[in-house]
Amino acid sequence: FKEAFMLFDKDEDGTITMAELGVVMKSLGQRPTEMELRDMVNEVDQDGNGTIEFNEFLQMMSKKMKGADGEDELREAFRVFDKNKDGLISSTELRHVMTNLGEKLSDEEVDDMIREADLDGDGMVNYEGTMYGY
Repeated sequence: FKEAFMLFDKDEDGTITMAELGVVMKSLGQRPTEMELRDMVNEVDQDGNGTIEFNEFLQMMSKKMKGADGEDELREAFRVFDKNKDGLISSTELRHVMTNLGEKLSDEEVDDMIREADLDGDGMVNYEGTMYGY
């Protein structure tokens, strides 16, 4: 989860601000209002300082993964990556989303990420294969 946290923590100060959360949400195609962003931060901000530290982020992620709607959230995240809506994530689609998140990845790094999640060896990530392959 550290890598995911670092995607949000744009200035690398160890916290996720409301503004940083907004940037990432927008790059993922979401359009939260300022109030929604504030609510999202407040929901996990245990020390009340207005930002999300890594330990708070971990607790949030662990709750989300245990939740009954975890599969729905995963399916929605997959749709963000699957730009052409064919049920597969290609290296091009993955590179596009990662670039929007501010991650500059080499072709080799993108290929490695695809290979890691590619259960049937076709060079693409299949949603159903990823969901039920574990």
